[in-house]
Amino acid sequence: MESKMTCNVSDMWSPKLPKGLDFEISHHPLTMRRVVNLIVAMERFKGSSSTSVLSTEFTDENLLNIMLENLVEEKMVCLCESTPPFQINRTEVPSVTCSVTDGEKRSLVLVRNSMELHAVTLQGGADTTKVHLNMSTYLHPASSVAGRTVALGIKESPNLYLSCRKDGAEPTLHLEVVEADNLLRISSDSDMVRFLFYKQTTGVNISTLMSVAFPNWYISTAEQNNKPVEMCLESANRHRTFNIREI
Repeated sequence: MESKMTCNVSDMWSPKLPKGLDFEISHHPLTMRRVVNLIVAMERFKGSSSTSVLSTEFTDENLLNIMLENLVEEKMVCLCESTPPFQINRTEVPSVTCSVTDGEKRSLVLVRNSMELHAVTLQGGADTTKVHLNMSTYLHPASSVAGRTVALGIKESPNLYLSCRKDGAEPTLHLEVVEADNLLRISSDSDMVRFLFYKQTTGVNISTLMSVAFPNWYISTAEQNNKPVEMCLESANRHRTFNIREI
């Protein structure tokens, strides 16, 4: 036998229900989910801003309008468009060979055992251990950084280039072997961007070298002598400016 329970809900919610609207529960809710759904529906009806119902004899259209007004939630969908990749092309200007020293007048020396560059104060006659950089320039069509986009190769070791990549938590400086022809055209969304740097001039022959792949990370030298050349942020206690002279 079907049990029936009649409850005049207006006694509980009448101050906030639309005028003339009552609820009658004719069946026991069989599950807790139905009880919860009923409570949620009643709470939303309490806040109804629809026109007061003039009679309990309302049509299906009246009921649908009330349900849509109280139960349908608006959702906004935002479409995000990513910038399409572009080509960073090497210019036809021949690469130039440069002598590089840091703010302490230390030269760059290649340590082959660890494949690192160190900043070293060279004594007289020791210039033969000093490395020079071959600097190639690029046309960067979307650069927002003032300065030239360059690739930096080791003159004394053909096809050995400086790169900045992220192997761990932070970007690090590396020396990598790469064919020069592979650096003629570099797509902005490829990992070959690691070979590019922004050369930003701050004075006569004084420049910083910032990674294109990781903006705000700079090639730098330590306070101590004969330490590795590394990447750092502007706030780090390291030397970020270099005297770069064409030879």
